[in-house]
Amino acid sequence: MRILFAASEAAPFIKTGGLADVAGSLPTALAAKGHDVKVILPLYEGISGDWRGQMTFLKYFDVTLAWRSVYCGIFQLKYNGVDYWFVDNEYYFKRWQLYGHFDDCERFAFFSRAVIETPGQLDWAPDIIHCNDWQTALVPIYLLEEKYRIPQLGGARSVYTIHNIEYQGRYGDQVLQDVIGLDVSYFNEGMLAFYDDVNLMKGAIMASNYVTTVSPTYAEELRLPFYAHGLAGVINDQSAKIQGILNGIDMDLYDPSKPSGLPASFTAKAPAKGKAACKQALQQAVGLNQDPDVPIIACISRLVGHKGFSLVTDVLHEIMGMNVQMVVLGTGEWQYEDAFRTAQGQYPGRFSAQLTYSGPLSTLIYAGSDIFLMPSVSEPCGLSQMIAMRYGTVPVVRETGGLRDTVYPYNKFEGTGRGFTFSDINAGDMLWVLREAVGLYYDNKEAWRGLQKEGMTADFSWDNSAQQYLDIYQRISG
Repeated sequence: MRILFAASEAAPFIKTGGLADVAGSLPTALAAKGHDVKVILPLYEGISGDWRGQMTFLKYFDVTLAWRSVYCGIFQLKYNGVDYWFVDNEYYFKRWQLYGHFDDCERFAFFSRAVIETPGQLDWAPDIIHCNDWQTALVPIYLLEEKYRIPQLGGARSVYTIHNIEYQGRYGDQVLQDVIGLDVSYFNEGMLAFYDDVNLMKGAIMASNYVTTVSPTYAEELRLPFYAHGLAGVINDQSAKIQGILNGIDMDLYDPSKPSGLPASFTAKAPAKGKAACKQALQQAVGLNQDPDVPIIACISRLVGHKGFSLVTDVLHEIMGMNVQMVVLGTGEWQYEDAFRTAQGQYPGRFSAQLTYSGPLSTLIYAGSDIFLMPSVSEPCGLSQMIAMRYGTVPVVRETGGLRDTVYPYNKFEGTGRGFTFSDINAGDMLWVLREAVGLYYDNKEAWRGLQKEGMTADFSWDNSAQQYLDIYQRISG
């Protein structure tokens, strides 16, 4: 099949979150199965000169966006068996950050128009156009308008993936004709209308041939108003074409047995020595006491409310009342940063607040810590818990979204499971299972090693997920 994957970011070129990991891994997995895959994304200023030096200029053309005629250049780079097309327009994309600009609606409307125009300009006919999140939500709608004008789009079908329904692309109705260039009927007949505003994600859900989310549990949760951020009615109405497919991770990238800048490598069969070396290096790197026997609890996340950090701060002193150390890596809302900064002063040598983001340090934390805490209120998929398990770090998570789908709770009677879970959004419940985890670490080393082995040998690859996407592509394209 010929698959065009449209995303606003993709690793390793440019990344702010999990979408980039998906856009960097899923197309590679599809290409490995013998399919012709192209990925199209904006040519941001933040894409390094090393990557730009490997690009080939293909052509330029004008894109019509409402009343504008806008320059669009296309550069190409081949990487891991996938052709990446980069959309060049410095007015829209030569900016210091990817999102958060006053004209984001116009910027990504332009990008969506470029996604639609490029196949015709390059004479390449996709069977599937796979779009992601609100930044490409206009593509399925533009496809309805243009597929009969552009011969290369005549047989194309659209798939739309919701990575995080919290960000929907909601704007005032004045953008409809002046910015995104669509007839008022799209609003009056309800495809884009949302409480007197334009909602791009709603339009994509309505217009796409199929909709996916990034985990089966998240697909079910989106039927509920608590998780759907106003779109529960739309999700339930369109449920016949909605499916949850669990994201994977790059198993080679996150492989503790391979040299990756860590002080030691280790395997699921013999993790103890290598993990101990990583633990010692972690304690030294973040200012924790050099104690090989005390368990380290780790958090790597944006420090925001929906990640469940109010639960952590509510019982932080009770957590530190146990014989544990704790390290937090990330930035976010001031109240959590302040609480963790204060805790570092209150518990010197036992609590470390790393209020920044560092790729190398995150890898060291995954490899050197013992318990990984993810108490998320909402977690569409989550990659951190899978990465932690790959490095033999046992997760403690709330049963939501992809956390529920990947972390099977420990059963002390059967000796099964991958970690510890709790269901309610309750700090006491989280503290209870955290104490269970710490108790098992100290009291039953054999059971602890069993949990580590289960996590390290679990298949979190993209192979199965890619096949599920292919099944959808083939089904909707006949």
